[in-house]
Amino acid sequence: MTDQQRLAEIDRVIARGPYTDTWESLSGYRTPEWYMNLKFGIFIHWGVYSVPAFANEWYSRSMYCPGTPEFEHHVKTYGPQSKFGYKDFIPMFMAEKFDPDAWAELFRQAGARYVIPVAEHHDGFQMYRSEISHWNAYEMGPKRDVLGQLSAACRSRGLVTGASTHRIEHYWFMGKGRTFDSDIKDPQRGDLYWPSVTEPDGFNHYALEGFNPSEEYLEDWMLRTCELIDRYQPAMIYFDWWIQHKCAKPWLAKIAAYYYNRAAERGTQAVINYKHDAFPFGAAVPDVERGQFAELKPFFWQTDTAIAYNSWCYTEGNSFKPAEDLVRDMVDVVSKNGCFLLNVGPKADGTISPEDTAVLTAIGDWMRVNSESIYDTRPWRMFGEGPTKITEGQFSDGVRKNFTHEDVRYTRRGDKLYVIFLAPSPNGRYKAPALARIENGAARYQGLIKDVEALDGRDLTWQRDAEGLTIHTEAGTGAMPVSFRVTVS
Repeated sequence: MTDQQRLAEIDRVIARGPYTDTWESLSGYRTPEWYMNLKFGIFIHWGVYSVPAFANEWYSRSMYCPGTPEFEHHVKTYGPQSKFGYKDFIPMFMAEKFDPDAWAELFRQAGARYVIPVAEHHDGFQMYRSEISHWNAYEMGPKRDVLGQLSAACRSRGLVTGASTHRIEHYWFMGKGRTFDSDIKDPQRGDLYWPSVTEPDGFNHYALEGFNPSEEYLEDWMLRTCELIDRYQPAMIYFDWWIQHKCAKPWLAKIAAYYYNRAAERGTQAVINYKHDAFPFGAAVPDVERGQFAELKPFFWQTDTAIAYNSWCYTEGNSFKPAEDLVRDMVDVVSKNGCFLLNVGPKADGTISPEDTAVLTAIGDWMRVNSESIYDTRPWRMFGEGPTKITEGQFSDGVRKNFTHEDVRYTRRGDKLYVIFLAPSPNGRYKAPALARIENGAARYQGLIKDVEALDGRDLTWQRDAEGLTIHTEAGTGAMPVSFRVTVS
């Protein structure tokens, strides 16, 4: 199929509706219930950048930026960029131990219910079979349709699958390679390095003014995204931040209308995750990168964070978060009407590191006991209470929050209210002030409490007075949150 035929098909799908490529039409979107029920997903950053395994997944840019540690490491380890460029890592990316069924089973055992692999990162190398570009994992490197095989393995285990595309940032991502003697010379459309535009001096890659992607590039971006939609039918698509650029907006509206309409043709609903203000509010689902909200929100949202503090992809110097910190963050996010997308960075050979595996296994152990307080729940009238304050916004996950047994979160489902203390109490005493008994006609919660049970089955006693619901159990051990099921009337 030619590009013109692809463009004509996009127009036909949009014309058939129910959505048109206007923000007014797209603002009629509603977040699907199935997505709000999932709560916990796995993000995957795996690609050619996993071969050098140095610094982070931006290696393909930084290795062409003189003065950076990545530049110096590259010259010292592989030679000058004119002799060994980023493309020369592709034959080294063999993924010889990649087992999609083993990955999918690990994610299922961890308690995840959806999986979003990065289909194409800023480096421009596609992790899927494509008719638009030959620079992909099906034709080079592993010579496998990574996205297709992993999606099939996940779906066979009941996991919902999506795809993440970071293609739009590729416009300028390797442009620094034009400023000195490197293998990035004058790439033509279709090359791995195309277009590698040299950004102006002082360019801030988070700025969205004064540096405009070309119409030719934006058309290519749209075609690639629509190919992903048709070939793999992802239930959700995650976009990185540069879709917020004003020049991208007409193309973004067409992509969203096409994607939502394709889902409607199949009798389902699709999800788009976006950052900042890339979409008009309500037209897609907002995402907070490496951070969360401080308060309960009336709209559904997602946070994406990583097991590693320092990188989304595997590097030899990764520093890993404790499993209990990630579970606490997940509980906090879910209590505030959000879902939790946790990133794993596999090694170049296709194995998942022992550290990542240990964290996922520990999360899975907790979820097998406590998942009813997470899955299919909705927020209560308040998200929680306690002394620990949350720093709101993106990139705030680098500092441990040190939650205590006085920090409590609430979720609900049917006549069950779940009371989750974010750390075990050393003396087995837990208090939920929001559930105080009515006194002098005033109470934060006026419903009746019929029963209180520990999800892990431990024995307990409880009482409700003017100070709250107090639960007494055996002394707490370990570090994971402790959950209680409260049956209310």
